[in-house]
Amino acid sequence: MGIKFLNGGFLTTVQDMGRTGYQESGMSVSGVMDQRSAALANLLVGNDINEGVLEVTLMGPMMEVTEDNVIAVTGGNLGAKVNGKDLPMYQAVQVKKGDSISFAGMFSGSRAYVAFAGGLDVPVVMGSKSTNLKLKVGGFQGRKLGAGDEIGFSAPRPVLKNMHLRKITPEDFTATEQTLRVVLGPQDDCFTEKGIETFLNSTYAFTNESDRMGCRCEGEVIEHKNGGDIITDGIAFGAIQVPSHGRPIIMMPITRLPAATPRLPP
Repeated sequence: MGIKFLNGGFLTTVQDMGRTGYQESGMSVSGVMDQRSAALANLLVGNDINEGVLEVTLMGPMMEVTEDNVIAVTGGNLGAKVNGKDLPMYQAVQVKKGDSISFAGMFSGSRAYVAFAGGLDVPVVMGSKSTNLKLKVGGFQGRKLGAGDEIGFSAPRPVLKNMHLRKITPEDFTATEQTLRVVLGPQDDCFTEKGIETFLNSTYAFTNESDRMGCRCEGEVIEHKNGGDIITDGIAFGAIQVPSHGRPIIMMPITRLPAATPRLPP
């Protein structure tokens, strides 16, 4: 089989690099929030980077392995464990039938990614395994995973060549502040000089009104010339909107693919 969920954690879904080509029909891309971490997890277990992974948010699930395989966990440190012992992150790890995989808590970052050698056996819908929660499409029955759910492995590989070499240096997600580089958009003339100065030189914090679509921020109000309402147009991932209330909303996800493919054994 593959894995059986004893509980699903806060929000655990199947995601890949997204469902592209259907936005004009109202179907959002979905996909992982951190493309780099998901891609690295897949590379560590010998998968294509677009293979479906488990995206684990904040508090992770508890799972039972029902078939031998190799896994890798990347992204934020949510305290991944196998049979109660710390699971090395950013490394290919063998798991056996009957092993338990759990997460102890959030130590750094907010999302972790679990890849399984050979991939997850879920339907490909419109070219993707990603879960669209709002439309209930893709992934596992179009929803988050919960107690009693089971997902099979597509082509499990109980062992990979050169296992001891299939690891990379873990990334650091402990920083509480980040400096973002921005390029002013086609509506920059809608802001006063003071508003642009405020935007480029202020510190903003995420609020609780944040989800996979966007992150609302609180901080200094960004001044418009004549209100913040404009004609709706297309936006890119990572774009920052500033509605009439003057506080920015960062549209998710922000693409962060590997700059170079890590050197891993075949």
